[in-house]
Amino acid sequence: MCTLRAMLNLNDLVLFATAVESGGFAAASRRLGVPKSTISKRVAALEDELGARLIHRTSRSFVLTDTGRDFHEHARAALIETEAAENAVRRLTAEPSGKVRITCGVPTAQDYLAPHLPALARAYPRLQVEIDVSDRFVDLVQEGYDIGVRSHFAPLPDSGLIQRQAAVEAIVLVAAPAYLQERGTPRSAQELAGHDGLLTGPGNTTWSLRADGGERVVATPRARMVANEGRVLAAAAVAGLGIAVLPERLCAAELGDGRLLRVLPGWNAGTVTTSLLMPHRRGQLPGVRATVEFLVECLSR
Repeated sequence: MCTLRAMLNLNDLVLFATAVESGGFAAASRRLGVPKSTISKRVAALEDELGARLIHRTSRSFVLTDTGRDFHEHARAALIETEAAENAVRRLTAEPSGKVRITCGVPTAQDYLAPHLPALARAYPRLQVEIDVSDRFVDLVQEGYDIGVRSHFAPLPDSGLIQRQAAVEAIVLVAAPAYLQERGTPRSAQELAGHDGLLTGPGNTTWSLRADGGERVVATPRARMVANEGRVLAAAAVAGLGIAVLPERLCAAELGDGRLLRVLPGWNAGTVTTSLLMPHRRGQLPGVRATVEFLVECLSR
């Protein structure tokens, strides 16, 4: 019958190696903050365990035996390898890794996440991000998602989930240069009543507008097109069909290259907030925390 031999105590190896490298038990005691008697006893126990004398010691001398010199060389190498193994594990646990499941709606995926996901993958190569794009209701806890990204106009209800606000942006009025050249540029919110509007739904026939100074106006444009998807309205605005109210980030590219222009720059139709939601336990995982912090930093710029 085979039995396992007891392994040497690594603490004893540390005490022995420190005593050798310090030149004696007293110096090792000062270096480690351990009583000299403790070091001496543990080294003696180590010798008993090995069945060999490692040190010739008297009240005035501390000299390694030949066996002691060989043992110290291997012991020091073992301690170095132990430290390297510990550091390797600490690096691995410090680096975010594993799968992170994210759920979000179609516009949020296209306009908010898509530009930043490649940078996230490069920043954390051991992280596997899985995106589920859907406009259906998703129960993060029951369906096992780590993060839900939601863009919303009103505050989210208290659901027991951790909420992190990532961005707040204005909903702005935009139109194509050709439309404004043909129909004229509105100079006041009241003039919007004489313009074609690209609206978000049959029940949304008006725009509730607010000026930078706080003034509020309800404008009622002529409904030229109705769609409940922002990209459709942005394309219609670029085509010159009318004025649309869109989240600033959604139409940032079109505003940047001049396909769309701001209408009444001192006014907006409210704000849209992008929040990250996490179940409490999942939000504590290193990979999830790293993903959340990365996205919050990107989206808040």
